[in-house]
Amino acid sequence: MIQGNRSHPNTFSNNLLDNLAELEGVKPFIRVGGITQDFALYDPTLPTATNGTYVPSISTDYPLLLTIGPSYFESYSTWPGARFIHGFNLGRNTSAQFAQLLETVPLVCEALAGGKLAYWELGNEPDLYKTSAQGAVRPPTWTERDYVNEWVNKTTAIQQKMRASCAGGEEFANAKYIAPSFAGVSNSLNPVVTWENGLDRKGNIALNSEHNYIGGATQPGVTLQKTLMNHTMTVQSVAQHVNVSTILLEKNLTTNIPYILGETNSLYNEGASGLSNSFGAALWGVDFNLYCASQNIRRTHMHQGRDFRYASWQPVNTNRTTIGTKAPYYGNVMVAAMLHGGEGGEKDDVQIANLPLKRDTEAAYAAYVNGGLARIAVINLVEFNYTGSTTTGSSQRPNASYVFQVPSSAAGTTVSVQRLIANGSDAITGVTWDGLSYNYELNNGKPVRLANITAGETVSVSRDGIVSIEVPYSSAALLTW
Repeated sequence: MIQGNRSHPNTFSNNLLDNLAELEGVKPFIRVGGITQDFALYDPTLPTATNGTYVPSISTDYPLLLTIGPSYFESYSTWPGARFIHGFNLGRNTSAQFAQLLETVPLVCEALAGGKLAYWELGNEPDLYKTSAQGAVRPPTWTERDYVNEWVNKTTAIQQKMRASCAGGEEFANAKYIAPSFAGVSNSLNPVVTWENGLDRKGNIALNSEHNYIGGATQPGVTLQKTLMNHTMTVQSVAQHVNVSTILLEKNLTTNIPYILGETNSLYNEGASGLSNSFGAALWGVDFNLYCASQNIRRTHMHQGRDFRYASWQPVNTNRTTIGTKAPYYGNVMVAAMLHGGEGGEKDDVQIANLPLKRDTEAAYAAYVNGGLARIAVINLVEFNYTGSTTTGSSQRPNASYVFQVPSSAAGTTVSVQRLIANGSDAITGVTWDGLSYNYELNNGKPVRLANITAGETVSVSRDGIVSIEVPYSSAALLTW
């Protein structure tokens, strides 16, 4: 498991999360869910945390049949300071299966006591329940109204169980949900119609959660340059969510309920080797997450899993994947640095603005803290394919120059520069952030400064408020005042 258990906590994973907390000011909230939350059934006699059966004809990435035992809930105690979104099973819906879910309620309450709970979630991507490639779990006639009624009835039953069986039950019963956790905005259930049917009639939803992927792992025509390292593709992908969010707000359906991406990453079906695990995907992650922030999408949860191609790290050795930090993690690091708040690192005082550039292959953003310019991020998305090039010298790698006019208050100042870089967009190792490596083999995921990588770089702002920065192809830079 990514988290481990009480006797064997996964310290590597925790170190990587602590790195992000140090940069951003708060540890990431962890959503324990995804497709397997709708497979998981509880067995109080199971001697292990989980027991899964894979069906290779459907997927080798996750078990299609999954049982969890009492020790499963130990994983919530292995990452100090982390807060969690616990996902309940909505997919399996017989009376006996729902009774099994209710059996887990006191266990999860105990596991999340002491401030570990962020939100609840019931169901993963119910808009695919009628059409899923893993097998339909609802009839073709199942409508938005049917879903809403089922969701409301079951969350009410869970709330009653918490009040009856949990120590501090009122606290857990009053905690809110992320919902509806749809796979997208144009599948078999319409998100606007869903909210119109009274999804929040009980007032127990904190965040409007939808999911998003730029493309598919086996989708024809998917490439680094055309799909991931392409700012226009990112803008188009996010635009559908901005449109739905706008409609919901105009209809007064989600007032004071922020829009989030409760699950997202590069290519659905756990990513594609050579694309989702490459440095180009790390650069995509920076562009995608910062663009979401600039469009008032308040939170993004990057989907992780053991052996997943798009995962930020591999938490344990398996017969398929070696334990280690993967290229996308370094994109997470740059995003965390860009989102760092004011004193104490609180995020609520940070605003991200998109700085429109001319080409598909470039993006820039400004971070304002308490209304003042704090940072500028620049991402050069021109593909530089290191393994296919005929040269290896850094002098052969082209640069692009970016020039920004900054407020007069910054004129004449010196700006620190931190770089996200690797040998090329197709690199899967050798990635650094500001000269730091977070590799497992160096210090179990803790930052290690490399002597052969430049750090401590600065640039000057002219007296008339102009600052310029050279950014090599397939790299990114962060300017900080």
